[in-house]
Amino acid sequence: MTDIGALPASEAAGIRLDSVSKRFKGGVDAVKDVDLEVEPGEFVVLVGPSGCGKSTLLRMIAGLEEVSGGRIHIGGRDVTTVLPQQRDVAMVFQSYALYPRMSVRRNLGFGLRMRRTPKDERERRVAEVADVLGLEHLLNRRPAALSGGQRQRVAMGRAIVREPRVFLMDEPLSNLDAKLRVSMRAQLSLLHQRLGVTTVYVTHDQVEAMTLGQRVAVLRDGVLQQFDTPQRLFREPVNLFVAAFIGSPSMNFVQATVADGAVSFAGLQIPVPGGDAGGRSDGDVGVDGKAGDGGGKAGRQVILGIRPTGFAAAGNGWPTLPVVPEVVEELGDERYVIFDVDAPRMDTEDTRAAIEARAADDALLVPEDRARFTVRLPTDVPIEVGQATSLAINPDRLYFFDPDSGLALRHPADQRRDQD
Repeated sequence: MTDIGALPASEAAGIRLDSVSKRFKGGVDAVKDVDLEVEPGEFVVLVGPSGCGKSTLLRMIAGLEEVSGGRIHIGGRDVTTVLPQQRDVAMVFQSYALYPRMSVRRNLGFGLRMRRTPKDERERRVAEVADVLGLEHLLNRRPAALSGGQRQRVAMGRAIVREPRVFLMDEPLSNLDAKLRVSMRAQLSLLHQRLGVTTVYVTHDQVEAMTLGQRVAVLRDGVLQQFDTPQRLFREPVNLFVAAFIGSPSMNFVQATVADGAVSFAGLQIPVPGGDAGGRSDGDVGVDGKAGDGGGKAGRQVILGIRPTGFAAAGNGWPTLPVVPEVVEELGDERYVIFDVDAPRMDTEDTRAAIEARAADDALLVPEDRARFTVRLPTDVPIEVGQATSLAINPDRLYFFDPDSGLALRHPADQRRDQD
């Protein structure tokens, strides 16, 4: 198989969106004032629930959808009103969009033929791309004789053969089964590493977004929530929706009170490192609204978030939570433990939106009056369904959110870094 790096490619182009909006007839705002900058050669993923505007935004970059407001720049050039075929972008669709009566060879070379690329050049490019994608033995077949994965490789090959400055991909793996999606994700990552072409990729699958994207843009109802690296989205979500949407299993949430340098819920008190859950959205404001007082005696109601990985076996000096496991899912070298907590269930617009978007991941029904937690533990931690035990909570893995705005409050680890 030919080294992918041997393939020629046009110089990658950056993309800049300045307050881009889209309003459909009837006054529906699909995209609202999105500012986004994609570096040349970067792989950026747009992720969010169905109907959040991510595909509409991609189609506006491609020129397939008119912009209602704002400007789009590709490679430093304003292309807001430029025709799609003049933007030097190639798009891969969810439906593959292959011509059923054409062979793989003709499908791969169709775009080049429309651009009147000389036959010798066209055949050379098709042969190189077919070799790279393992399609050389399929060149004479028609799409009906190919598997789903083979069809998707042809669709990607048709984009690559054009040697564009930008790839745009609209949920290209959603029609594949789970095992094939994992394999194709790896192939996409390899292709990007070796070709270095700027890529904007749309998906509703947050796991796919986190594994593929160098940076990820999270959208909700047409509004950009956060644009950052996968690591920072996971560790430093800016609001409740991002925290609930990113991470698998999802973050656990519970109503809690912060006072006197500790957070309390379900009869448990956990000292807050630094003595303050802070207020990232309000500068250096304490959790009770008073600057730097560490919480105050009156306390403040917060939404407490704990990642499934923020728990461990008791006995390490961390505060412990008594639990009675209801479900234990064995996953080989780790297990998921699910249990109810004697504290009110979190039910906000943000958490509902995230849970609805992750319906496949959160299949278990949540009780109406109690919080339900999912914990990820190694298999050497002894635990059984129905048998009372205790789990330790890492105080450094606590997240705090304002119940009214949903904005993230200052993380304890941030507080300690500032003091060092």
